[in-house]
Amino acid sequence: MKSKLLFFITFCLLHFVATAQDQTISGTVTDAVTNQPIAGVTIRAVGSSSAAQSDANGNYEIGLSSNIKALYFTFVGYTTQQVSINNRSKIDIQLVSTASDLDEIVVVGYGTQMKKDMTGSFSNIKMSDLEDVPLQTVESALQGRAPGVFVNTSSGKLGQALQIRVRGISSITASSQPLYVIDGVPVISTAMGTYDEPDNPLSAISPDDIETLDVLKDAAATAIYGARGSNGVVLITTKKGKAGRTKIDLGYFNGFSDPTKKGEFLNASQYKELLTAAVTNAGYIGVNADYPSMSEFWADWTGTEDWDKNYNSNWVDEGLRRGGNQQVSLSISGGDAKTRFVASGSYNDNKGIIVGNRFVRTSGRLGFDHSANSWLDVGGTMNINKIDNYRVSSDNAFSNPLQLNALPPIQPIRDENGELYNYTVYYNNLIDLENGKNLSNTYRTFATVYGNAKITPDLVFRTEYGMDFQNLEEEIYLGSRTQDGGDVGGYSWNYQARSINFNTNNTLTYTKTFNDIHNITAMAGMAYQEGQFRYNMAEGKSFPSDLFTKITSAAIKSDASSSESRFSFLSYFARANYKLKNRYLFEATFRIDGSSRFGRDSQYGTFPAASVGWVVSEEEFLKGNPTLSFLKLRASYGNTGNAEIGNFASRTLYTGANYAGIPGTVPLNLGDGELTWENTAASNYGIDFGLFNDRLSGTVEAYFKKTTDLLLNVPIESTSGFTTILTNVGDMSNKGMEFTLNSKNFVGEFKWSTSFNLSFNKNKILKLVDGQPIYPGGRYLGRLEEGMPYGFFYGKAYAGVDTENGDALYYLDDTKTTTTNSYSEAADQFIGDPNPKFYGGFGNTFSYKAFDLAIQTQFVYGNDIYNAAGGFQSTNGDYFDNQTLDQMDYWKNPGDVTMIPQPRFDEANGTRPSSRYVQDGSYFRIKNVVLGYNLPNSIASKAYMQSARVYVSATNLLTFTKYNGYDPEINTTFAGAYQLGTDFYTAPQPRMVTFGINIGF
Repeated sequence: MKSKLLFFITFCLLHFVATAQDQTISGTVTDAVTNQPIAGVTIRAVGSSSAAQSDANGNYEIGLSSNIKALYFTFVGYTTQQVSINNRSKIDIQLVSTASDLDEIVVVGYGTQMKKDMTGSFSNIKMSDLEDVPLQTVESALQGRAPGVFVNTSSGKLGQALQIRVRGISSITASSQPLYVIDGVPVISTAMGTYDEPDNPLSAISPDDIETLDVLKDAAATAIYGARGSNGVVLITTKKGKAGRTKIDLGYFNGFSDPTKKGEFLNASQYKELLTAAVTNAGYIGVNADYPSMSEFWADWTGTEDWDKNYNSNWVDEGLRRGGNQQVSLSISGGDAKTRFVASGSYNDNKGIIVGNRFVRTSGRLGFDHSANSWLDVGGTMNINKIDNYRVSSDNAFSNPLQLNALPPIQPIRDENGELYNYTVYYNNLIDLENGKNLSNTYRTFATVYGNAKITPDLVFRTEYGMDFQNLEEEIYLGSRTQDGGDVGGYSWNYQARSINFNTNNTLTYTKTFNDIHNITAMAGMAYQEGQFRYNMAEGKSFPSDLFTKITSAAIKSDASSSESRFSFLSYFARANYKLKNRYLFEATFRIDGSSRFGRDSQYGTFPAASVGWVVSEEEFLKGNPTLSFLKLRASYGNTGNAEIGNFASRTLYTGANYAGIPGTVPLNLGDGELTWENTAASNYGIDFGLFNDRLSGTVEAYFKKTTDLLLNVPIESTSGFTTILTNVGDMSNKGMEFTLNSKNFVGEFKWSTSFNLSFNKNKILKLVDGQPIYPGGRYLGRLEEGMPYGFFYGKAYAGVDTENGDALYYLDDTKTTTTNSYSEAADQFIGDPNPKFYGGFGNTFSYKAFDLAIQTQFVYGNDIYNAAGGFQSTNGDYFDNQTLDQMDYWKNPGDVTMIPQPRFDEANGTRPSSRYVQDGSYFRIKNVVLGYNLPNSIASKAYMQSARVYVSATNLLTFTKYNGYDPEINTTFAGAYQLGTDFYTAPQPRMVTFGINIGF
């Protein structure tokens, strides 16, 4: 019986092979415009599972059964073609490049979709459009180009984290940063370091290695990431090798950078005039006063004799300098239909505009993709990166070089011996650079492997495994001449942190078309992620000399600590897409997330979403319409979460303690067993359109988001040993609209295309603990209050100057009808909003023959900035700080009309926090300009080059703003999460010009 069964199976297989090879078709696939061969084109038999791919020369061969009548030719970026065989054995075909980007393939969570079939909201950025822009970090490519994505660079300091908000701020205590996913693997993007201004782990990834950025914005798109999708998801796809000839690309650029703006401060004579007036008006000098002259006053208060010297120092120029940036990169890629590869490396050295600030990145990458056979593909990538970040101190530190502008111009930078002067009113922090170091090293390795198995022509199993390893070391040494190291004989501090993140995804995808009108795609899968973080810290004091900087040489090992934490996620998810008649679109997504971060009573959460779309232009009454070439309506609703709540926030924790040398434990954190993710319910409504054969296309979207279960500290009875407990109690909403418009103005030999995007967002706090506002008071003005926008400015409203006596005036209440010269009598009130009314970008690209020009701008409107440093820089002689030049317009005589009060030393006449230091932060910035020239092939080929391009690029070329601080694109981070739009000696952005060349072999 067994032998008969075996014979039968063998016979069937032989028959199948014989019939499968009744005919063989071969040919060549080329581009319809360039006539160049196209490698990697998929050739499929219509009605059969037989398939083949074109090789590096565009050649293919496919065996078919005799009943096959037609072939499909498909390749990304080209229109799919079906060709009848008609008894031919050789079929050459030319593919036409996709005329509309609607046929582009867009990366979505755990898969891809055709752009015209998407019902969710997303933004797509092609890094090929920014090849000549010297991006420091990957995510900076989103600025001004992705509607609904607000990017604030925060500071001109290198290596610092960017603030990115997708459709507004959705959290108070947890992170508001989006989730970053690289090649399918969620990666750690939170800072590992100890600085008040967090480092940017993503800066270790070279922008040259990235193919596309896809931002998922609404719940239909982000719910597939469940408990981590509330803040949006940024999908980063790295470059892969393509079948064809081996390509060698070499790039180099070099350039310089300057601050976009330098502050204008008083020179020595102006400083003396203003300070003399302030001291005189305060009664310190003059008849019957404490001091007969300014010389005596200065010497007694400062301990120096500089008043009578002739110094005129420009301290602003000591903190800022001309920077430079250079990079060399090399990439080799190629392969055939069976195996593709890419190998690349780059070295970037960026000397910042802040003295002492430098950022060096070394990157290497290797990737491969291999088609083992007709049903199995495997591949992987490995990125190895090293960062050397020569950091500068926090904005709030006296050692911050920007705070040098506070030093009086009448004091010298160096003494007569050429040594840095160390008797200034405030610390001359240049000494830290000469007699110390502040270095942060990061090593980051990111690797992925995958397997893709076609179980049947319609059913595909994919498994992915990724590893993200980071190692950070921060090392500070302050020598014997420094402010913090001098009193202790030198100080050394070392911090080492390590993060390991493992992730695996496993999905099963079914794709099928029935009766040519029903298209179904269903995907189900599971994911597991585990992360570990640990650090060790040690410090030492008292060194033999400044030649010894390591802690081992310290006479006193003064402190040490260590810690370890971990987290894990276990997730199950599914998505179903149904397309009827190529125009009715339906999608449903469901995810279950379980996490160690959640409380023991709330371990799992569910996150559903659904969306629909209608491609109206596919209806018979619109098909072939010469004006309206594309129209799609879509809507979505779903739930997502924010799980960035801290690894042990839900648990009661204890830590070790020292009781007179006896070990013990003390409570550290009071846990809440019901602590869970912040939940966001969101709806989205969109219209996508194309006019005049998509010469003009765009999108209009409206969204509504409500976040509940915000994490806040709730007051409790102190009998527990704690006064607050972190729990889910708050609510917040965001609503807005987004507009995108793209046009192809000229398409002939001279080409001109335009892109424009505009985004509106309105944020409101709906619920806080017992309705009580959160407001720290003091120097900073940000406040959280029910019914108000996040972080609005709250304080005294400045009313100008009393023209009779020079007193600073404040409005008594929010009616702004009555003024008072008493700061304490004035009521606190709304005095500004750091959230912009709208923001966006406007870009134009021109090309003529071998020349091209690209101009990208960005703008922000309706936001306010609080210059917290204004209370020191614009105090009209309230203390010894040097002042901004406008303070010379101070009140002098009765009848004077000015906004600068009479200077009165140490009397705080108008210098305390108020709306005096709140200004319009709107700006329009020419962000990038690139002018390039492509060497003709006839010339390049003589030098054995396939291509050659030279270009000049400018970044932050011009900025138009009414803000009189250093830069409107700022936000200091040390003051707290909800102190938005706050400037405190924050460094400006650099204006950078680079010259580059790209050569292909």
